[in-house]
Amino acid sequence: MQNILILEDIPQIRTWLKCTVSELFPEASISESSRVQDAKGLLSVFSFDLALIDLGLPDGSGIEVVTALREQQPQSQSVVVTIHDDDEHLFPALQAGAYGYVLKEQARELVSEQLKRITQGEPPLSPSIARRVMAYFASLPKPETDLIPHVKLSERESDVLLRVAKGFTLPEIAVQLHLSRHTIADYVKQIYRKLNVNSRAEAALEAQRLGLFGRNPNPLMPMHMSMPR
Repeated sequence: MQNILILEDIPQIRTWLKCTVSELFPEASISESSRVQDAKGLLSVFSFDLALIDLGLPDGSGIEVVTALREQQPQSQSVVVTIHDDDEHLFPALQAGAYGYVLKEQARELVSEQLKRITQGEPPLSPSIARRVMAYFASLPKPETDLIPHVKLSERESDVLLRVAKGFTLPEIAVQLHLSRHTIADYVKQIYRKLNVNSRAEAALEAQRLGLFGRNPNPLMPMHMSMPR
C-alpha cells in the first residue's frame, strides 16, 4: 500500500484507524478527511490504494466517496468502517463498489485482523456482515436453469467456489481440501475469471445462481462451520 485515505468525522476513531493502518502498512502515506466534499477533493489530487470510509458524515454519506473511487480510481479498494450493520446501509455500500465492510464496535485487534486480509487478497468483512451477505444470497429464489449463462466449472472448482461463498478463508479451504494455500488462490483466480467476478460477494451471488448452495461438496469439515467466527 502506498497511499491510504481515512474518511471519518470523529477524531478519536480517526486516530485509532490511523494507528491501525500504520501498523499494518508502515510505509504508506495516510491522508485524513472528516467530510465527503473534502475527501472528493483529495481524490482529484492523489491516487489511493485503500480508503477506509465512514457512512454517516456531516455533509453526506460516505457511499458518495465509494462511488467516486470506483469511477475515478477503479484500482482502489474502499472499505466501509461504520456502526451500521443493517441491510439498508450494507447492500447500497456493496452495490456502490465497497470491497469490504467492517464494524467499528469491534475491538481494534479484530479490525486489524480483518483489514490484514486485504494483503491476502480477501475482502475484509466483519463476521456478522459476512453471515448477513451469505444469508441474503442463499435466500434468493433459484432462477430457471435455462436463464443461467453456461459456465463450466470442474468438480474441484465448484467445491472451492461453494466454500468461498460460504465465507471460508483461503487457508481454511486449503486445510479442508488438503491443498496448499497458493493452489487454492490459483483456483479462486481461475473461478473469478470464468465467472467474470471480482469479489467474494459477487462469487456468492454466482454460486447461488449456479445452484451450488443446495449442493453438498465433498466435505472434509462439517458444513455447520460454514462461517468463521
